[in-house]
Amino acid sequence: MARSRYARSVPFGAPLCLIVPLLAIGGCSDPAPADSEPRPAAAPERTCATPSDEPVSLPGGRFLMGQDDVYPEEGPAREVTVSGFRIDRHEVTNRQFAAFVEATGYRTIAEEPVDPALFGVPLDQIPPYMLKPGSAVFTPPDSPSAHYADWWEYVPGANWRKPYGPAGPDYRADEPVVHLAYDDMAAYAHWRGGRLPTEAEWEYAARAGAAPSTEQPTEANSWQGAFPVQNSGEDGFDRIAPVGCYAPNAHGLHDMVGNVWEMTSDFYAPGHDPDAPAENPPGPSENAAYDPVQPGLRPRVIKGGSYLCAPNYCRRYRPAARTGRDPGMGASNVGFRLVYDERR
Repeated sequence: MARSRYARSVPFGAPLCLIVPLLAIGGCSDPAPADSEPRPAAAPERTCATPSDEPVSLPGGRFLMGQDDVYPEEGPAREVTVSGFRIDRHEVTNRQFAAFVEATGYRTIAEEPVDPALFGVPLDQIPPYMLKPGSAVFTPPDSPSAHYADWWEYVPGANWRKPYGPAGPDYRADEPVVHLAYDDMAAYAHWRGGRLPTEAEWEYAARAGAAPSTEQPTEANSWQGAFPVQNSGEDGFDRIAPVGCYAPNAHGLHDMVGNVWEMTSDFYAPGHDPDAPAENPPGPSENAAYDPVQPGLRPRVIKGGSYLCAPNYCRRYRPAARTGRDPGMGASNVGFRLVYDERR
């Protein structure tokens, strides 16, 4: 499978003259400054049981896609229909991705050196560390900040095997795999006989018949406290949680909101097209893909928010939540799950 034409965007931590802003790593907007001092997280015990890897069969149906009362790019809400499909009960785990790598010898984009041509400047202007294999890692700042660049860092050596960087722990088998580019996810999907879901399929599965809400969920891994400096861990985790730690939705699907953002196959443009077909609605074409905070890229839609979403900064722990994501670079809070058109 061919590598992404984007290969990798300019990561966080670069001098300002080199940065391509990637707000989708945080996946938030309308920030409110944090106003409390950092406190150690005290995560209570939570019982986790790894769900079955067998996908759930959904018959398809009609539902209200989008939401009009939170962020403008999530509307206008309208009724659409999706055909039946099967979907993973949980996010793809490190255990599952490791089996793929063992079987195929696949190397992810984050494990390869960065192409200097992506920076568009002379080689001597590029910090050497930014040409090393690596990825974007959430790093809490020492003091309150409303600037995303203060809590994202390009870390050489960060990849799916070492999600917090070379000095951090190895991956945990039943946590969602992260630090994957879109092409890495597509390669895994091909091997598994599945595909990345469309945005409509993903939202239908996540909504599971429930009415839209703006409340922070209790059965999801999100941020409790003043983001980005203090996470109390009241939901049981102050970082990524293993799959199966929170109650499933009415379709039997775990972590459809919170934990890690999930990639879809749709290209991103702000807002939904009210004139798009109402049956199995497609996203915009690649040529029409656009995100005002990532000009020049062809972003894909990610859904559901992550453990970094907090009421004081990011209310994206909802099925309708959506934002644009550079497909060429992974991050420590972005994962995926697959859908299947036929029984394997």
